[in-house]
Amino acid sequence: MKNYFTLYKPFLLFLAKFFLTYLLLTLVYQYYLSSFAENKTDAITSNVAGLTEQVLKLSDPNSFTQEEKRQFYFKIFYKKQYIARVIEGCNAISVIILFVSFVVAFSGKWKPTLFFILGGSLFVYILNIFRIALLVILTYKFPEKEHILHDVLFPLIIYGTVFILWVFWVNKFSKYASKTAK
Repeated sequence: MKNYFTLYKPFLLFLAKFFLTYLLLTLVYQYYLSSFAENKTDAITSNVAGLTEQVLKLSDPNSFTQEEKRQFYFKIFYKKQYIARVIEGCNAISVIILFVSFVVAFSGKWKPTLFFILGGSLFVYILNIFRIALLVILTYKFPEKEHILHDVLFPLIIYGTVFILWVFWVNKFSKYASKTAK
C-alpha cells in the first residue's frame, strides 16, 4: 500500500490541493452571496453589469443596464433594445475559483503563485466584461445566432483563456516546471 501512495503522491497531492481550494473558495463565495438581502443583486454582479454598460457606451452612448430587483439580474439595453441580462453566473467568479484552484494545485513559490493568481483573476474578470459586451453587440447584429454565441463561442473564449493561463503557469512557474527544467 505504501508503494502505491509513494508512486501516486504527486497526483494525490494535486487532487487534494485542487479540491480543498475549490471547496474553500466556493464556500466563501456562497457565504458572500448569502450575505445579500433577498431583494438585492450581489455587488460583484452589479459591478460586472455596470462595467459592461461602460464598455457598451463606447459603441452606443445610449446603452444602459437596469436592475430587475425581483429576479436578481440586470437587463442590458443596446441600441434602445433589451438584448441580454447579467445574472450572478455571468460575473466570472466561478471561473476564477476554478482558475485559482488549479494554480494552487500546481503551486510554485508563494510570491509568483500569489501574483499569478491576482493578475490572472483580474485578467479573467476584465476579459469577461468585454466578452459580455461583445456578446451583446453580436446578439444585436445576429439575433438568430444567439444560441451559438452564448452557449458555444463565448464559453470557449473564457475557458480557453483560462486553459492557456494554466498551461503557461504549469510550464513557467509551477514546481512541476522547475523540476522538469533541471
